[in-house]
Amino acid sequence: MEKYGTGIQNARRETLFAMAFSVVLAATLLVSVVSVPLRAQSATGQATSGQSPASAAPAAQSPVTQSLEAMEAAGIKMAFDVASVKPNKSGGSEYSNVPLPPGDVSPPNGGLFSATHNQVLAYITFAYNLTIDQLLHLQPQLPKWAITDRFDIEARAQGNPTRDQMRLMMQSLLADRFKLAVHTEIKQGPVYALVLSKAGKTGPQLQAHSDNGPCSTAPQVPGRSLATPSAPSSTSGLQLPPTLPCGGIIGLPASAPGRGRLVGRRVTIGLIAIYLTNPITRVDRPVLDRTGLSGNFDFSIEFTPEFNGPPPPNFQPDSTGPTFLEALQEQLGLKLEPQTGPVSVFVVDHLEEPSPN
Repeated sequence: MEKYGTGIQNARRETLFAMAFSVVLAATLLVSVVSVPLRAQSATGQATSGQSPASAAPAAQSPVTQSLEAMEAAGIKMAFDVASVKPNKSGGSEYSNVPLPPGDVSPPNGGLFSATHNQVLAYITFAYNLTIDQLLHLQPQLPKWAITDRFDIEARAQGNPTRDQMRLMMQSLLADRFKLAVHTEIKQGPVYALVLSKAGKTGPQLQAHSDNGPCSTAPQVPGRSLATPSAPSSTSGLQLPPTLPCGGIIGLPASAPGRGRLVGRRVTIGLIAIYLTNPITRVDRPVLDRTGLSGNFDFSIEFTPEFNGPPPPNFQPDSTGPTFLEALQEQLGLKLEPQTGPVSVFVVDHLEEPSPN
């Protein structure tokens, strides 16, 4: 991976570091408030008023990886009823009531999508459920303003749409307001296969999720004050906060300063694989789940992040801690094997700054 420089490269580096710990990516932009009606539409263009997204027919519940064009061909256009986009130059913190990073955490939203001080980059990543590897390929394609400028988006839909339905609505919004046009390409390229270190056995910090295990519906705040865990080992047990929501991966305080800790409750191995590709692990190619493990898991992994360039401000890596690859094998019982495989590349064909009106 290339070394990170200054200016726009630093902005990109900070964004990736934040995403690696499930901090909502970044934030908002540069126009006056815009409010126009957006509705779920049939293929003939007739508004399907009175029909909530959750009941809008099976196609509305298709995986977000199905293209928006395919949805429209099936007669369904997922869109917010009303939406506003406005610039944000406040320098405040990123916020979204619907989690933007990958995962299935979906707190009840009442049909409201409300996000402040986020980059267009973050909204695109959410709308298309991009992996961190796809994000790495996306960033060089974007104009500078899509990474440095910040936007607030507030939008409403009927019912209580799922997170994937919100993604499809965001695709419509981005196409309408930012004239975003994209496509994906599947290419053969270098990948890592995620496999078990020992056949049929996982590590002490990777356990099958119990159906009776606690699941919170409230989003966990990364970095909040929590009890410091013991150093992970075969005897420490899997230490997860009781308020940790299911379906997502976030960063939490580690057992010692200078280390990173990623945790998840009721997540698939496939979602874990997505998070392995990022700057703090120095895994620089897509990771494919080849473990053969099915179902949901709870996990925690603690390691000393490594950086191509200086670490983030006020962060001093712990030289005594395990590297990511060491922790992956010792704590989760997994390892990476280099292979060649299919790589999904996300391509931006067109993107414009929204016009004030």
